[in-house]
Amino acid sequence: MEWETVIGLEIHTQLSTRSKIFSGAATAYGAEPNTQACAVDLGLPGVLPVLNQEAVRMAVIFGMAIEANIAPYSVFARKNYFYPDLPKGYQISQMDHPIVGVGHLDIEVDGVIKRIGVTRAHLEEDAGKSLHEDFHGLTGIDLNRAGTPLLEIVSEPDMRNAKEAVAYMRKLHELVRYLGICDGNMQEGSFRCDANVSVRPKGQVEFGTRAEIKNINSFKFVEKAINHEVERQIALLESGGKVVQETRLYDSVKDETRSMRSKEEANDYRYFPDPDLLPVIIDEAFKAQIKTELPELPDAKKQRFKVDYQLDEESVAILTASRALADYFEAVNKKSGCEAKLCANWITGDLSAALNKAGLDISASPINDERLSGLLTRIGDGTISGKIAKQVFELLWQSAASADDIIAEQGLTQISDTGAIVAIIDKIIADNPNQVEQYRSGKDKMFAFFVGQVMKAMQGKANPAEVNKILKERL
Repeated sequence: MEWETVIGLEIHTQLSTRSKIFSGAATAYGAEPNTQACAVDLGLPGVLPVLNQEAVRMAVIFGMAIEANIAPYSVFARKNYFYPDLPKGYQISQMDHPIVGVGHLDIEVDGVIKRIGVTRAHLEEDAGKSLHEDFHGLTGIDLNRAGTPLLEIVSEPDMRNAKEAVAYMRKLHELVRYLGICDGNMQEGSFRCDANVSVRPKGQVEFGTRAEIKNINSFKFVEKAINHEVERQIALLESGGKVVQETRLYDSVKDETRSMRSKEEANDYRYFPDPDLLPVIIDEAFKAQIKTELPELPDAKKQRFKVDYQLDEESVAILTASRALADYFEAVNKKSGCEAKLCANWITGDLSAALNKAGLDISASPINDERLSGLLTRIGDGTISGKIAKQVFELLWQSAASADDIIAEQGLTQISDTGAIVAIIDKIIADNPNQVEQYRSGKDKMFAFFVGQVMKAMQGKANPAEVNKILKERL
């Protein structure tokens, strides 16, 4: 039998607010355990939650970016369940009236564009964290994360294989970072995914029974977890068994999913409107203000880079992978006055390689756009050659000096004096009669030998264009 996979993703995006969603406690990552959970986060008697307006703004700007319906009226509800890292015994979330309604996101897989529906996105608070390591058979509880604002983004079950799911997740990851509403740090849990996976016979309209794979925190593991779960369900069905609705955990070490608990339904959580929080009313003036803050979105930026800068697909994809890198490129292009291709090559080549080696993001680059622009300007006006520029780049990375200062201090200015180049070339021709004879008898590859000899004699400082021109004349 031929099977079809059906996948929907629930992505928990930690919003980049400075304080929590219902309290003034800090959200900074890495603090000592239980030092950033205040009385409100713990739900102690006599305290009341107060909604963080910035979290609302971030949810609305996301909704606008995916062309979703923004609810003029949304309600917070209590989701009741017991777990050691949930000190109140309930989580404040949204159920019947989410802040963001139906929208969409377009993905590309193997050159094909596909639209993935977004069912909803709702605000909620995060729970704490259970720690199982180093407690000798016990579990530690860190409540620092309790109350951290999350935007849970729920897709339609529109994806049909793991590659589409990864493409959707990557696209969403790129978008929330462009919008500045989430840092996207998956290692720190800022962006994590639950995958709902089912299979059905090809051509069947009804969905199969789904399993939910919880808290997957990398693109690689999302793909592996889905593929493993699909294989498990097909094998189970083909052997005469039944898939049960449940929550499963992906074990990346064993590359398998395993059962955690039976899947709860909404009524199991006994949702009811939170009596301590008023409904959220979003008027047209608030939406109009936020619309003015909406940045150029990734797809639009990609298209503009192709048209305005005439760059190839690969360069555009790299340069627009993050808003910070795209801004860096445009600043370098403008300040240097060089061709876009030259700027793109240096940023996607030498700079990106150096950043990757150092484990740095573009925002932490030791070479800012001003200093790289200075280097490229000197390549463009012929002051230095591309080869010398690589030496200058290394020194730029290691110091705070400008390209001009380094070129002057190191004596790296390119030699374009025709007389000096001619003298060196004539001497090399005179010293290598056999090679001259080979070149003149048709061995064109010998030309590279002469270029190398000239550049060596002139310590790499000769203008390559002048060297090539004069060599051809003299030979």
